[in-house]
Amino acid sequence: MKITVKTTLAALAALAMTACQQNKFHVEGEIANAEDSVLYFENVALTGIEVLDSTKLAADGRFDFSGDAPSAPEFYRLRIGDQIVNIAIDSTETVTVKGDAHALATNYTVEGSENCQKIRELALKQIALQEQAIALERNSQLDRDVVRDSLLRLLQAYKEEVKRDYIFAAPNRSYAYFALFQTLGPWLIFDPKANADDVKVYAAVATSWDTYYPGAQRGENLHNIAIEGMKNVRILDQRSSLPVSESKVVEAGIIDIELPDNKGVMRRLSSLKGQVVLLDFHVFAMEESPQRILMLRELYNKYHAQGLEIFQVSLDGDEHFWKQQTAALPWISVYDEDGLQSRCLVSYNVSQLPEYFLIDRQNNLVKRSAQMKDLESEIKTLCQN
Repeated sequence: MKITVKTTLAALAALAMTACQQNKFHVEGEIANAEDSVLYFENVALTGIEVLDSTKLAADGRFDFSGDAPSAPEFYRLRIGDQIVNIAIDSTETVTVKGDAHALATNYTVEGSENCQKIRELALKQIALQEQAIALERNSQLDRDVVRDSLLRLLQAYKEEVKRDYIFAAPNRSYAYFALFQTLGPWLIFDPKANADDVKVYAAVATSWDTYYPGAQRGENLHNIAIEGMKNVRILDQRSSLPVSESKVVEAGIIDIELPDNKGVMRRLSSLKGQVVLLDFHVFAMEESPQRILMLRELYNKYHAQGLEIFQVSLDGDEHFWKQQTAALPWISVYDEDGLQSRCLVSYNVSQLPEYFLIDRQNNLVKRSAQMKDLESEIKTLCQN
């Protein structure tokens, strides 16, 4: 049999094409009730969300995306509007997703990847947790202490289940990594900045990834988070054992707060003696923040001329975001870079956010939120005195 140069080149080209195809992963499937909707395929990278591809869906809702197989597990997502399906890719697998655009985040199936199936389970559990937390918060028959304790028990039970069934069961898997970064509202469920047990969870996954995916950026990032978390926990332990400095307690007994405002000027809570002060601990990244800021603005506009001042302490993780949100606010807005590890939260015994206190004109701490049925009525009374 004669082998010509032309035949050899054709064979080599076919081999090259086959090799190229073998080094690709595929995410395919169909989304019902999505005609003319745009389906995005995005990389959930360490540096942020990056759109890789998109398609306008036809009546049958079929789609097919592909990409180069990663050397270590990588995370992607399918998105229509704000409806998201999270995907993990380990190598060259084909993942098949079928869902309904009317409730894509909860109403979908996935085949071809155990990691993606486990991530679906975790996503549904997280949604259920969020719904339970909202129901507790909205239950007007429960006082704040009961709500707080119930939320803590709910969260702890969730963490124990996820640690047992998803993280420690297989710390090298993509779904274990995914579980570390689940959130409840704006906060991480597993908080490596303040919880020693949570730091150990991050460290366990980081160690496993070192073994299975040496040199992977995500594994190195986990190590950095764990190391930083250990430092933060030690600092918090030291702080909690220290008494409050006498210089922080003013004559009337309030614990003073001194932090920079959104223009970089240091502002002291005690300097507002002679005014009625609403001391507000706030996180602008919270979903309900816009409505709450609107409520505060109405109170400020109505009572500022009568002596009301708002001293708002932001505990957001993103300082730039905080500055954007507070640029047009008329009251005092200060920033605590320690965030949820703030010493101010410990000093004022703040266990949930948002939280607020009223301070009278003599710098006396009068009431906290749980003691007030009508905030405006309380402010009006103090302003008249």
